[in-house]
Amino acid sequence: MMSAPAQEYIITPETTYISVGTDLRRIFTDGRPWPADVEPTYQGYSIGRWIDEDGDGVYDVLEVETRGPFKGPRAYDATGLPLHFDNQSTFKERFHLDRNDPNLLHEEITVFDHALTRPWSVDKTYRRNPNPYPRWSRISCAEGNNYVVIGTDTYFLSGDGFLMPTKKDQAPPDLRYFKQVQPPK
Repeated sequence: MMSAPAQEYIITPETTYISVGTDLRRIFTDGRPWPADVEPTYQGYSIGRWIDEDGDGVYDVLEVETRGPFKGPRAYDATGLPLHFDNQSTFKERFHLDRNDPNLLHEEITVFDHALTRPWSVDKTYRRNPNPYPRWSRISCAEGNNYVVIGTDTYFLSGDGFLMPTKKDQAPPDLRYFKQVQPPK
């Protein structure tokens, strides 16, 4: 979700919301404990806390921990590299504005996952849109999407679990849905 190119941040005293298309991520900052029973989602459950790191009386860092249970399968980013299928990842994030350019937001992410031999970290940087009235996309990737991308080709996952072509004369990933051509005699 945090790989989306356009995000909107809504900050309230109890919760910070990150809006991406039609998806809404909630980061609870009200001091609540981790719940015992959480419905699995692709986003997980996020609890954060605001920190005044430089002691000037203004909160300048949001630290967040996100845990499952998650729905799966899931990927690290748009490359499609999969997270572990046990869906027990933990994500730790630090959000803060760049000290030299307040139009840059840094999100330092560390992923703890059983598919990894050690934690994986990345610093994502987002640039603030100066337009006071941005045009927000109303399109997002819906949950339960049956499209599968292999290389540069998109296929459809049918109800019986096989890949089907999505365009005429597409190279077959699974020959059951393609007309079989007999070799010349």
